[in-house]
Parts: sequence; structure tokens; C-alpha cells
Amino acid sequence: MTMHETIERPLPLRDRLFASERLMEETGCYDGITDLTLRKLDPLKFETLHTKLRATCVSAREMARRISASPGVREVGEMVVALYTPEGDAVALSNGIMVHVHTMSRFIKWMIREGYEENPGIAPGDIFANNDAFIGTVQVPDVMDVVPIFHEGELVGWAGAVCHELESGGITPGGDVCLAQERFTEGLFVCAEKIGANDEIRRDYVIRCERNLRMPIYWVLDEKAKVAACLEIREGVKEIIREVGIDYWMRVMKEFIEEGRRGQLARTRQLTVPGIYRGHTFYGHVTEGKQGFQPLGPMDWLYNIPIEMEITRDGRMVMDFEGTQPWGYHSMNCTPAGMDGGMFVTLTQHMNFEGLVNDGAWMATELKLPHGTWTNPDNEMVATATSWALLLPAYGVFQRLLSRGFLARGYVEEAFVGQVNSPMIEMGGTSQYGGPFGMAHFECAAAGSGALAIKDGLDTAYVGWNPESDMGNIEIWEQNMPMVYIGRSILPDSGGAGKYRGGCAFISTWLVNKTDHLRLVTSEHSSRVFDNAGMCGGYPAPSCQKHRAVREPNLAERIEKRLPLAHEVGTDPARSDFEKLLEGEHDTVEGPYITRPHKHGDIFSHSYNGGGGFGDVLERDPVKTAIDVENGHLTEAAAREVFGIVVTPGAEPGTFVADLKATAALRKEMRARRLARAVPVTDWIAAERARVSRRRFAPEVRQMYAAAMRLSDRFRGEFTGFWGLDHGFDMLEGDKA
Repeated sequence: MTMHETIERPLPLRDRLFASERLMEETGCYDGITDLTLRKLDPLKFETLHTKLRATCVSAREMARRISASPGVREVGEMVVALYTPEGDAVALSNGIMVHVHTMSRFIKWMIREGYEENPGIAPGDIFANNDAFIGTVQVPDVMDVVPIFHEGELVGWAGAVCHELESGGITPGGDVCLAQERFTEGLFVCAEKIGANDEIRRDYVIRCERNLRMPIYWVLDEKAKVAACLEIREGVKEIIREVGIDYWMRVMKEFIEEGRRGQLARTRQLTVPGIYRGHTFYGHVTEGKQGFQPLGPMDWLYNIPIEMEITRDGRMVMDFEGTQPWGYHSMNCTPAGMDGGMFVTLTQHMNFEGLVNDGAWMATELKLPHGTWTNPDNEMVATATSWALLLPAYGVFQRLLSRGFLARGYVEEAFVGQVNSPMIEMGGTSQYGGPFGMAHFECAAAGSGALAIKDGLDTAYVGWNPESDMGNIEIWEQNMPMVYIGRSILPDSGGAGKYRGGCAFISTWLVNKTDHLRLVTSEHSSRVFDNAGMCGGYPAPSCQKHRAVREPNLAERIEKRLPLAHEVGTDPARSDFEKLLEGEHDTVEGPYITRPHKHGDIFSHSYNGGGGFGDVLERDPVKTAIDVENGHLTEAAAREVFGIVVTPGAEPGTFVADLKATAALRKEMRARRLARAVPVTDWIAAERARVSRRRFAPEVRQMYAAAMRLSDRFRGEFTGFWGLDHGFDMLEGDKA
């Protein structure tokens, strides 16, 4: 193509989308672009324009964050902004919750396929919104707005923005409604609706939000923030078109995406080794007997998540979830849109971190999501309110599989144990101002990361869905919820052990303030099952957290007498600081849970999760471990019992030093115990085969394997073949003694 040629336009959007997909299938290149003509013609102009588009998206996001009323958006950064082709493919994006860049692409394409150009029509100034995961988002609180961009009557692109809302009007207060077992209890759905025209949000839509949400100020002002961001991008694109011309613009968008696709393939070839990689994780819930949980499905259940990743010689990555569980009557199902989003956000962090990423990277991958599983339900009435609960562990496996490829190629510094599934606390009832409220407390976005192959993980500074994790200022959260912080501190021993430990999480303690009714809920948390695994000998991060409350404590009396207060749970596993220092009714609950109402004066604590470790625990640096004990990241008991490191008090109060001689002796003893316990692999396999053949598992484990074998004949064949069992082996029958 020369710069004097013109592109034939316009065709109906649906025809343009189908033509683009056909060209991709026929040529293997996005939109049939086999040659990056504009890049070759003037590479400086090409790269400068891409940088300008990226800057426009980042600027629009930062402006919108200042408009938002939500501390989740303003403080934590739960927002992303992106630019799309007319057919709905992402060209450029901001920082933030990049998981939603491709989910917005699905939303735009869904509208095109459904004939929105004819009815309800797509015109300049229109605003469309969606939070339906089966159309294109991850979960109900992930509300996305898109605005068409027109030039001289022709649609030449889309601007889109997503905010994660803190309240969605579901069966429980907050955004991630963990008690939802069907779609009908998740909250306010906006199903690819035209919510505005002439750059204004419709009044009837605002009224619907106000009458269906506990705290509509977050949602409504976030809508205005997203629209402002989209208009900022729209005007920026119009200015660019005036500079470069419409023909250049229509071509360069698609070359950017094709360049992104080729770049992803090249990075995969450079950083990994072709082959088949396999990984596994699990996720489980124990809710039997807990109030609020509905009995539509099993109350105690366990999911297996096996993943096979194939890296081809040309750099294509294929992720196969064959053998995972069917969808269930719980809030943790996902959709293909959410699974795509998980892939996209992982790639942007680990292979495309220079910022020049777009939908081209996603086009260089493939997801195989078995129909009827939690990854791809065959029933659109299922709940997806806390889909991150399964999504995060799954993509933690993906990160570890990528890291195996990095290590195989010799890129040690790139290896990363993976992301963290950290529990979220949500709440509702009567606010400190006397009105109804509901919110998700997004300080959970600053959990501990997995370790790297060269250093410890990040403490209280990472979650997989938002690479710019921030817990937010205490004072801002206190303005929005009827609770006052009396403690926020590192949670000792919360990082997985290893030569390099996982990052530690933190624990918060609050005093319930100026309310006679406060309900608390936790979600997205695995019960008694390790879902944040380690790597290369590293241990997983602890999963099952205890949540403590004291009702009607003698706090005023202790304050009057100037006695010590309980600001954290403490490090004594037998007796918490709450029990030592406070009288009152003590509750200790394992998550997930929903509490009976709290009132003014009650005290409550909630802890988050750390990441998995890397490498052998007996290779950890004793000096570094003594510093961890000194700083409260590790207890003396864990240093000795897990790492084999003896630490003693230093010369100054509160300091610790490593006893190198005692450590060497203890580690020698621990290695000897390892050898004494060791058995030949053949003997271990034989013993385990006898256990499997007699079905000697917990009921939840037997149900898990039985469900996987019913749904996947391939999984059944691999399972029975490995253990030497009949293909028709039934996990739910036979001898369990």
C-alpha cells in the first residue's frame, strides 16, 4: 500500500468484523496484514504515534481517578482505559487493571454481532455499558463503558474504561457477592445497554442505579469518571487524525496490533523452550454449618485445576484446562471472557512489560476451555460474582509454567512463583452517618507476592489482577466505612518458605464505630487448601486464615486505666493478643464466612495472604532470616522449625542475630531426618496406588475426581492409566477402608 491509496470504507460493522476474522484465519496475520508497511515507511513516526496513544490512555485514566468517588479507584487504582479499532480490537491501553482490556474487546464485538449498529444504533456521543460476564467482563462489579469515535460520519474506533465497583447490590453487601449461587442474586446487571447519548448519561439509568444499590455514589460517579476518560481519548484520537490523516489512522491501528502479535511470538521464542508444560493447583471451600450459605450445591467442596501449556516452535502458547471441574452452585464460576482477561493481564506483566502491548499479544495465544466446566459454563444462569477465586490460582499455575520455560532458557531473573489469591472483606449495614451502605474493602490489593528465583517476594505489594497494588490510606477507608483502625501490621509467617520466601501479607484490626448494625463477609479465599503454591522446592503460602472478633470488649475500661490494647492478633498460636488483653465474647472463624451483626465498640481483625516460596528452605540465608525475625516478618519458631535457622536476641533490644554454628548443626540434623524418611519412588508409587484403588480419600477429594472423570474422558484415561486401574474405575464406589 502507498500513502496515495485509499481504503474502501465504510462497510457495516458486522461485515468489517467478519472480514477481519476471515483474513486472520486465511493468512495467520491480524486483518490479513502480512507486511508492516507504515512501520517500514517511517518507523519513527510509527513508534512516536504508538507512544502518544499509550500516553493518552494513561493520562485519561489518571484524570478519571481524580473524578471517582470510590476509594477503590482513587486510592487503589482499580481502573483501566483502552483504545480499540472499529471492530473492537485493543490498540493501546493504560496501566491499572489490564485484565479488562480484552474483556472490553469481547463486549464491543458482542454488540457488533448482535446488530447494535441497526438497533439501538451507534451514533456520535452514545455511551454503552456492560457488566455481564457472558457478554464480556469478569464479574458484576467490573462495570465497563465504551464510547464510539467518529470521523466525518464514519466510526473509526472505540474508547473504553472499566472501574471495579465496591458495591453491586447483591444478596450480600459489597461487590464480590460470595453468597451468590445463581445469577439472580449477584446484583445490578447492565447487559450491553446504551446508557447515554450526546455525551450525557441518561437520567433513568442513574435512577435505576440509585434505587438498586446500597451506596450508589460509587457507581454513579465512577460512570462519570469513565465517560470523562473515554471522551478524553476520543478527542485525542480526533486530534491525531487531523495530524496524520484518516487513511494513515485506519491502517496504523491494525499494524500496531499485528506488530503486537509478532512481538509476542518473538518474546516467547526468545524466553522459553518449546514443549509441553504441566501444572496443577486446587481450591476448596468449607461452609457446612456457616450462616448465610445456601444449600443448592455441596457445602464442602474441592476443585482440581490441571493445566497443560504447549509452546510451539513458532512461539504460540496454548493453555488447556481439560480435566478441571464442572461449574457449580457457587459464586466462583468464570466465563471465557474472564479467562481471556486472566491470560491478558499475565502476559502484560511477564512478557510485555514495556507497555507496547495490545490485543496482538492475546492473538498469539489460545485457550482451550472445556464446555461445561467452571471456565466455560454451559448455563448462563450460573453465578460469577467471585470468579477470581478460581481464576487467580489457575493463572498462578500459568505464571509458574512460564517460569519453568524462562529457567529452561537460562533467564533466571524472570522466574516468578506466581500471583496470590488473597481474601477480600466486604461489609454493609448502617454507616457511621446513619444511612445504608455497602462496600468491598480493597486494601486486599496489597498482598504478598510469590518469590522470585533471585530474591524474596514483595511484602504487601502485589496481586495478580492489578500490578500497581496499593492498600490505600487508612484515613480514606475510615471515611467510607463505620470502622476505625486500631492496627495494621505485617502478618508473620504468611509468606511461603523457601531459599527465597514469598512476600508477607498484613493483618488489619478495627474498632466498629458509630453503627448499631454492621455485617462482615469474606470471599475469594480457599479453606484448608493451598492455592498459592511454591516452586523448585519452595513451600506454598499459608491459606486457611483465622478471623477474630471480640463483641462488647472491655476496651473503654482498659483505655481509662491506660492498660495495653490489642492492636493485632500476635504471634502466640495458642492464645491471641485479643484473648490475653480483652474481655468479652470472643469469636474465631475460619473463612469464608458471614458474621452476625456487629455494633459500636466491637473489635474485628482480618488477615490477607502471602505468596509461595522458591527453592530449598535449608538453603536460606541465616543473616537475612534474622533480619526477618527482627522486622516481624517471621517468628523465631518458624525460623528454627521450617528453615533450620537459630536466631538469638542481639545486643540491642528488639534486635536478633543468626547463630551460624548452631544453624549448621540443626540443618545437618534436619537433612538426616529427610534421608531417614525418604523411600524409593517405586515404593511410594506402589503404596499410593493401593490407596487410590481403595478410594482412601476424604469425601470431597473423591467427589472432585469423580466429577472430573465424568466430564472428561481424557482425564479419566490419564488418571486410570497412570495408576494402572480399569478405565471404568468409579471413584465413588468400592472399598474405602
